[in-house]
Amino acid sequence: MSEKIETAVLAGGCFWCTEAVFQRLKGVQSVVSGYTGGNIKNPAYREITTGRTGHAEAISITYDANQISFTELLEVFFATHDPTTLNQQGADRGTQYRSAIFFGNIEQKQLAEEFIQDLEDQKVFDKPIVTEVTPLGPFYKAEDYHQNYYNQNSSQGYCQFVINPKINKLTNKFTAKLKETA
Repeated sequence: MSEKIETAVLAGGCFWCTEAVFQRLKGVQSVVSGYTGGNIKNPAYREITTGRTGHAEAISITYDANQISFTELLEVFFATHDPTTLNQQGADRGTQYRSAIFFGNIEQKQLAEEFIQDLEDQKVFDKPIVTEVTPLGPFYKAEDYHQNYYNQNSSQGYCQFVINPKINKLTNKFTAKLKETA
C-alpha cells in the first residue's frame, strides 16, 4: 500500500507537550513545533510568550493517512490535553496556549466539528469544549531548540512534571497506536 501523506496542525498548550505525544504514534512521520493563528510574520518565541501576537504554540504533524487517520489524531489530541480551559493548559496561561484545530481543508473542518459535537453529546467532559476550529494560516517553525524538546530534555523538571503524565496517559490509553521502540 502506498503512502497517503497528509498534514494536521493542532494546538493544545505548550508545543513541547503535544510534540512529545504525537511523535510516538504509528503513521506519524514528523512533528514540527511552531506558531500559527497570529497577526505578525515570522514571530519569535520571545514575542509569542507575551500573548500579544495572537499566535498559538502549535504542531504540524505529517502523517500517513493509510496508517493513522485524522480522526485518530483527534482522539489522541482530546485525550491528552484539557479542551475545556480557555487560553490555558495547567499553569501555562495565555492565548498562545489555547486549544485549537487549524484545518487545512473542508474535510478536516467537518471532521473536527463532528468530533467535538460527539464529545459534547456524550458529555465526555464536565465543562464545554472551547477548542477553536479555524482555518490554517501561515505556520512558522519555532526556533531549533524547541524541536524534539522532550526527547532531548526528558530529565528537565517541566518534562518530568508536565509532559511525562501526558506520555503515560498516551501509553496507557493508546498502546496499539504507538510506534515500536527498539
